[in-house]
Amino acid sequence: MNNKAKKIALLAGDVAILYLSLYLTLLLRYWAKPTEQLWQSHFWPFTIIFIAWILIFYISNLYDLNLAVNNIKFFRATGRSLIIAGLLSAAFFYLNPQITIAPKRNLLIYIAVFAALFYLWRQFYNWSLKAYLPKNTIAIIGLNEQAKELINELQRKPHLGYNIAFIVDGIYETDNISGIPIIKNFANLDKLIIDKKVAALVITSDPHQSPELRTSLFKCLPLKINYIGLPDFYEMITGKVPINAITQMWFLENLSEGSKTLFDAVKRGYDIILALSILIITLLFWPLIGLIIKLGSKGSVFFKQIRSSKNNKPFTMIKFRTMTAADNNFSPTAEKDKRVTKFGAFLRKTRIDEIPQALNILKGEMSFVGPRPERPELIKELEIIIPFYQERTLVKPGLTGWDQISGEYHSPSREDTLKKLQYDLFYIKNRSIYLDLSIILKTIYTVLSRGGR
Repeated sequence: MNNKAKKIALLAGDVAILYLSLYLTLLLRYWAKPTEQLWQSHFWPFTIIFIAWILIFYISNLYDLNLAVNNIKFFRATGRSLIIAGLLSAAFFYLNPQITIAPKRNLLIYIAVFAALFYLWRQFYNWSLKAYLPKNTIAIIGLNEQAKELINELQRKPHLGYNIAFIVDGIYETDNISGIPIIKNFANLDKLIIDKKVAALVITSDPHQSPELRTSLFKCLPLKINYIGLPDFYEMITGKVPINAITQMWFLENLSEGSKTLFDAVKRGYDIILALSILIITLLFWPLIGLIIKLGSKGSVFFKQIRSSKNNKPFTMIKFRTMTAADNNFSPTAEKDKRVTKFGAFLRKTRIDEIPQALNILKGEMSFVGPRPERPELIKELEIIIPFYQERTLVKPGLTGWDQISGEYHSPSREDTLKKLQYDLFYIKNRSIYLDLSIILKTIYTVLSRGGR
């Protein structure tokens, strides 16, 4: 059962709980089986708000399988979601006088009933993921650092549904790693696959470099198993591209930019619409924001800096100034940075400081979604120590991106910059209207729930 099927099952269960809770609410409210007329009068109005509830759950990451099995984060996210959904539902009913039902008490009963059933359903689902749903048995061919990271990821997240039967590697010194047996040769690979009921081989070693490995994999063709390269499997599990496991061929095989022409045209269309909408809504507040910035510290209202756009073309990025201008070397922001003003901290947490970048989007220098724009001089430094860092400029930089909704904070260190690049390359490879919409919606959640720096 793959991750998409698991998420569909999760969504179907949530929908069932939404309607079951409505039926039980009417049963409790009127102490009788709901009549057809009573059910119909509630069914359609509540269906409208159920759509909004599902969207709120999605934005709150309640369909992220990693969050689904983390009780603390799950309870927090669910609590926030129910409060928001409840308030929106109350507003919907009371702002629509043509709806004949008076749901004040019904809505309170409904939220209580739904919360109880929802928690029970999700706990059952979590238990099923870990203990009941069948596992996909895989084997890993070749052992390197990326394979070790993948093994650790799969063992930390049993809900993903993968069981590693064995690892084949003739160089590794010990006979097991993390309790997984290491097979030293390829001779009996086909028999091992049959014996362990392996469904897929994750190939870390390059078959081009080993005639013995090529022969053994060829013998396994009649077994009808899947052959998956480590970069593709790692990407599917983590949502990142393993930089140290790819070569220039990866880019040639995966980044077919000619096929993205239509997408880029559509993306430019909604970039313009969204940027204009933001400017129309916020422009009246710019003088007030500017006045408070000026009263807080000396300097310009706007912060301008040269950044790199698509294909490393320089442009001037504009933001509301959030730092003091005096004695500022404009180095990357650190945690609890004393250069950030009090009002600047508020602007950063609410992302209001980013609003002027709508002008950059209108000019075609940025997009709403993409890798965050970096300074040209930093790109030159980083591309020396980090493989393929330059390739993040193959697309326009964005106001938000796949890395920004990852749930991780990344510092300017080499290790964290490498992680950001992994997320950026994942976006560049997989970018689509659906992925952009998902990132925009989850950015809203990130701003509302966590703030920023």
